[in-house]
Amino acid sequence: MKTAIVTGAAGNLGQAVIKKFLHEHYFVTGTVVPDRPFVTGILGKNFETAVVDLLQEESAQQLVELVAMKHSTVDVAVLTAGGYATGNIFNSKNSDIRKQFQLNFETAYNIAKPVFTQMMKQGFGRIFMIGSKAGYDIRNGKGSIGCGLSKSLVFRLAELMNEEAKGTDIVTTVIVPSTIDTPQNRQAMPQADPRKWVSPEAIADIIYFHCSPAAAALREPVLKIYGDS
Repeated sequence: MKTAIVTGAAGNLGQAVIKKFLHEHYFVTGTVVPDRPFVTGILGKNFETAVVDLLQEESAQQLVELVAMKHSTVDVAVLTAGGYATGNIFNSKNSDIRKQFQLNFETAYNIAKPVFTQMMKQGFGRIFMIGSKAGYDIRNGKGSIGCGLSKSLVFRLAELMNEEAKGTDIVTTVIVPSTIDTPQNRQAMPQADPRKWVSPEAIADIIYFHCSPAAAALREPVLKIYGDS
């Protein structure tokens, strides 16, 4: 049985990804933070949660080592953990930028590093990280400078990892979604048309496809999942 690690398991996208991979007969380990230790609505013998502070490098590494020891391989890692905050260059403090850096880059790097190391040992694997429009083109980040700057490093990290992995069956992909259709976003933007947004389930389907043999020839992909927006 193949294995997947999904960070941010309590979030909307994390739960959609977990459900998709469970449906495709993966064993899934989902990470949750100490103050949100539960994932609702997901049960089954092939799913487990792990309480991990992804800002702690040692804790993230221990998780990956434990999964690899129990299952021999880590086939897929989908790193959905992160956060968003508004703020432009005029009103953002250093502390605001630092918090976004921790939420969006450190949480990805701390788990991506041991996952990538394990995949290099085994010779195969797929890693997915969540970027943003602002991170892809910082001109889109004028109103969310902390998020844009921190997410931009996710793209650079993926480029470095793909360079290191040349000649192997290991690929790191960056997902760039537009507005995701979640209850929180609907509440925050009641005047918007959610039909133009992209659903967490659609993103999960695309991620799974890029783990399949049909996508085996792809290298260094950046997937812009924008829906109709």
